[in-house]
Amino acid sequence: MDRRSFIGNLATFSGSLAIACSSLGNRASAFSSTGDLSLLKAEGFGELIPTSTKNTGETFLALPKGFEYNVIGKVKATMSDGRPTPPSHDGMWTFKVGSELRIIRNHEVSGGRVPKPGTAIGTGNHYDETAAGGTTTLVIDAKTREIKRDFVSLSGTMINCAGGPTPWGSWISCEETTLGQTVRINAKTGVQTGGFPKPHGYCFEVPASANAVLPPVPLKAMGRFVHEAVAVDKKTGTVYLTEDYNPSGFYRFLPNRNKRLAEGGVLQVLAINDQDRYDTRTGQKQGSKLSVRWVTIPNPDPAEADVDESAVFKQGLASGAASFSRLEGCCIDKKGRPYFTATSGGDTKSGQIWMYEPRGRDEGSLHLLFESPDREVLFMPDNICLRPKSDLLFVCEDGDYEGLESKNHLRILTPSGRMADFARNVSAEFPRTEFAGSVFSPDGKTLFVNLQLAGATFAIWGDWSKFRS
Repeated sequence: MDRRSFIGNLATFSGSLAIACSSLGNRASAFSSTGDLSLLKAEGFGELIPTSTKNTGETFLALPKGFEYNVIGKVKATMSDGRPTPPSHDGMWTFKVGSELRIIRNHEVSGGRVPKPGTAIGTGNHYDETAAGGTTTLVIDAKTREIKRDFVSLSGTMINCAGGPTPWGSWISCEETTLGQTVRINAKTGVQTGGFPKPHGYCFEVPASANAVLPPVPLKAMGRFVHEAVAVDKKTGTVYLTEDYNPSGFYRFLPNRNKRLAEGGVLQVLAINDQDRYDTRTGQKQGSKLSVRWVTIPNPDPAEADVDESAVFKQGLASGAASFSRLEGCCIDKKGRPYFTATSGGDTKSGQIWMYEPRGRDEGSLHLLFESPDREVLFMPDNICLRPKSDLLFVCEDGDYEGLESKNHLRILTPSGRMADFARNVSAEFPRTEFAGSVFSPDGKTLFVNLQLAGATFAIWGDWSKFRS
């Protein structure tokens, strides 16, 4: 799945990905010897051409010939509940609720990182009425690919970056900050942050069937850290979590009761057997396999997280946890194997894609499936998703950083280990912004994705059968 969890023909994808891992390793070796990027690239759906939206005539994306798209759910547009659409569209997922196609979409809004009374995006049931993040729910007409109605579904949270779907029909939205009641003063700039009525840095569950904001419940046992994404194992109920920090950890949450996350559980972080504090960020070999153990976090909700974003990870590090570089996108296949991206990992800092393969309850192995040898191949992978009934892995890029020339793409990793380009951001107004929240409709006919700072969601369709590797 996406930011998140694989759907569709996952058994096929799992086998194909093993082939991709081996093949990509060979191609990476050939590239290092020759410097020939063409060895790592696939034709895909063809050349990318700047394309205007079907419904408004605006030009945001370059797409292959024959593909079309609508822009929906734009920032500041009035929603069905009378509220303005919040900005900073990020992680999202599609759900089938009865006969309706629904999207739950995150909004990575900080609100200035200081409390501002009355900034909550909903009309009630706020977690913290001084925080401006949350989620919106979009009900989509599957034929026209337009919004039928939309509304706020989580209010009063902060910097809701990613998350993931549950097998029981809900979305877990994650806060990418640990700001809270303590006032922080930056020693260099004197800038103040914090001072909120409530602590932040939690996960919140949003039912896909909800038609309004329900009372938000922070899932405190799942940890208070700089959350990014989650993926839930349908068979065991285990929740895997990523942390967008450097260094960061890869976590799992073992709930006391399946499907009842608010009832608590045990939070653990990944460590490498016989190699305490193993650093995965550089010096790794494509295709490597490491034996894994899990370290229990004694206090998943420490008060010191108010001023120390790494308060949870440091507990794990003290017991030998492995370090990663900015873990973001996360997904899980039918066999219960989570895949996750290290956005700035690798020797070129262009990104890594990892996979954890469980073996029983507490043992398993960590595999480096892909490390980008050059930013022209893949640069800072973030959200990932699989198109249903295919083995094509769609990868969002998040290379919108000061001093870097942004060429953000939506890429595709093929079973042969090649990368193809599917979309490029050509927005004149927001040329540097990232792709976020990629996810297909359950039938695989429509790809939904965001340009974050543009505050726009796109519905993309075309002939998906014409891919060439």
